[in-house]
Amino acid sequence: MSSFTMYTTPWCGYCHRLKSQLDREGISYEVVDIEQQPEAARIVESANNGNQTVPTLVYPDGSAMTNPSVAQVKAHLAQLAERSN
Repeated sequence: MSSFTMYTTPWCGYCHRLKSQLDREGISYEVVDIEQQPEAARIVESANNGNQTVPTLVYPDGSAMTNPSVAQVKAHLAQLAERSN
């Protein structure tokens, strides 16, 4: 089960770097290409003041992060896990 959704584009270097870091850490996520899914681009825009900035991560609680470090992702996932306990 994925713990969040990462909105990306195929040409985004920051996206590729974050994906490889998350994969190394064993963190699961779903990838959505905003160029292939226009409705996904709207989600990214709503999280980024109208900009299509990627990577944008959206978590199950509705919170979002734009271009986070892997440490920020891990910390946020830990917070979400604490809240659900």
